[in-house]
Amino acid sequence: MPVESDAELREILGMQRIAVVGCSTTPGKDAHDVPKYLLDAGYEVVPVNPYADEIFGREAYDSLADVDEEVDIVDVFRPSDEVAGIVEQAIERDDVKVIWTQLGIADNEAAERAEAAGKRVVQDRCLKVEHSRLVA
Repeated sequence: MPVESDAELREILGMQRIAVVGCSTTPGKDAHDVPKYLLDAGYEVVPVNPYADEIFGREAYDSLADVDEEVDIVDVFRPSDEVAGIVEQAIERDDVKVIWTQLGIADNEAAERAEAAGKRVVQDRCLKVEHSRLVA
């Protein structure tokens, strides 16, 4: 059952550590500006980008599987056709509670697999927009 209600979104937005898969080093790109907003809002942001050593002064990991710290939310800034692989990595991790895909990104089959594995799923929504609307 996908996350839809504002109450559920508020609960998710109360979590602290967000791994951003596809986090960008380029200011002006949503994949940079949204995680920067989240960092400024007090979240622990864990950048995942195999082409960067660090982003926001934090170590950037090559993949979600390489992240050696606990993660609450996996925020996906990759094309929809890459979501399934990211979801599989998230399912392998006991710590991940939520998989969130940004605006325009969705994979219903992968979402169903994630939900069957006990993960909550938010698709095709912007974390920054929802945080601004519900928390800020």
